Amino acid sequence: MRIFTLPEAPHSTLGQIEKELSENLMGFLKENIVAVEKPLTEIEKDFQAHQVPASPSFVSDYAEQMMQTLVAHSVHTSAPSFIGHMTSALPYFVLPLSKMMVGLNQNLVKIETSKAFTPLERQVLGMMHHLVYGQSDSFYNNWMHSASHSLGAFCSGGTVANITALWIARNRVLQASGDFKGIAASGLMAGLRHYGYDDLAILVSTRGHYSLGKSADLLGIGRDNIVSIPCSDDNKVDVDKMRQAAEQLAAKNIKVMAIVGVAGTTETGNIDPLNELADLAHTLGCHFHVDAAWGGASLLSNKYRYLLAGIERADSITIDAHKQMYVPMGAGMVLFKDPEFANAIKHHAEYILRKGSKDLGSQTLEGSRPGMAMLVHACLQVIGRDGYEILINNSLEKARYFAELIKQQGDFQLVSAPELCLLTYRYVPAQVQALLTHAVKHDDLELVTQINQLLDGLTKFVQKRQREQGKSFVSRTRITPDNNLGLTSVVFRVVLANPLTGHDILQQVLAEQREIAQQDALFLPQLLALS
Repeated sequence: MRIFTLPEAPHSTLGQIEKELSENLMGFLKENIVAVEKPLTEIEKDFQAHQVPASPSFVSDYAEQMMQTLVAHSVHTSAPSFIGHMTSALPYFVLPLSKMMVGLNQNLVKIETSKAFTPLERQVLGMMHHLVYGQSDSFYNNWMHSASHSLGAFCSGGTVANITALWIARNRVLQASGDFKGIAASGLMAGLRHYGYDDLAILVSTRGHYSLGKSADLLGIGRDNIVSIPCSDDNKVDVDKMRQAAEQLAAKNIKVMAIVGVAGTTETGNIDPLNELADLAHTLGCHFHVDAAWGGASLLSNKYRYLLAGIERADSITIDAHKQMYVPMGAGMVLFKDPEFANAIKHHAEYILRKGSKDLGSQTLEGSRPGMAMLVHACLQVIGRDGYEILINNSLEKARYFAELIKQQGDFQLVSAPELCLLTYRYVPAQVQALLTHAVKHDDLELVTQINQLLDGLTKFVQKRQREQGKSFVSRTRITPDNNLGLTSVVFRVVLANPLTGHDILQQVLAEQREIAQQDALFLPQLLALS
């Protein structure tokens, strides 16, 4: 696609440097090489100096040094064969627009340092809010640029977005009442005493992102009060078990502060039953947050937005534009269904963020931050709904193609089928698959454990060797496969978001993994001996 090419750079001194960098980046796009083969310990030797240089350097000298050290050995996340993480090729126009954004050097904390960027950011949040909630024109005319309300907040990523959402949830459940000034003024313990709760809890599936634990820690709730609910075989949270957990918490006088639904789990890309979770949150009278950091962009696809049915009932939503919206790191967003919600965390200062001002920083966790909304705005305008429809549909359908390709192989096993554009699988020789199926069927836990341990070692060997060879990259994770034995397994994990990744590359990835597996002199012989 044309939007994933790079432009020519001007032929000035700095322009020549920019041109050389662009040519290197173009190489990242064209080559199926994800990293130059050099050990990390060797790369660290280029960055050993610990004193600030006394003498200045020429820009050209510095750029040449970085070309040979930093650029040459950076991970080629734009390569079509880099399919292990969420990073992807960037549209060509993002590079020159990023230069404009950096050159303007706006600080979005305060309108005095971002007079034009502030309304632009509010517009982008309004666009994303409309994408999810679809309110009327009058709603956005009233609230999008309101000084005392907010439709959302830009963040550096999904972690800060999730923290912001749960911060609001905590402050709303322990809001000012009677002689209690609210948790922001009086603290957590005073709030619990006032409302008569022994504690607060957050309910989420076992597939919940690790940032939720950070949130509970920072908000004084405690990581132990993130109550992880088991998933069904389809990697979606078991709502009945979540309801039972809520009842058990109530019996202990623990208030459920929030339910978190996951719309695109990090390991498998699955989406929780959002409508059912919304019903439960309504019954419990608690905040309903959806972590759609990965899956939220699928709302831009008319064909597949049905996968996120119920997301419009969420009180708050996390979406990362640097995932499936093809924006550079880091551009996270948290959206609020009710424009009043952000007032639960509003803060002021005399020299900045004064009452009545339209300063964005009065309702955000982060202070100084760049105008990343400009790059999201650019992608929404240049790519448009029609362009995103093509890109997202292509990603989801490519994942379905790869899943079918894996199923056709006699020596690979699909572990989790794709719902979005993530899937997991592992290399398992055909005779070992037959033995494993027999062992699971007869609840032979000892044999299943033995096989799984050997497969884990083989998977790690293949994934590490494939990364070292540098031709392609897949990541790995540990999940519980579809059986009743409660065992976890190490599996390959792929994210098929890069529009430049073709079917031929996916075929080559499997061929390379098969070849590497045959080289394993430790785990593979033991596996074959079992069968």
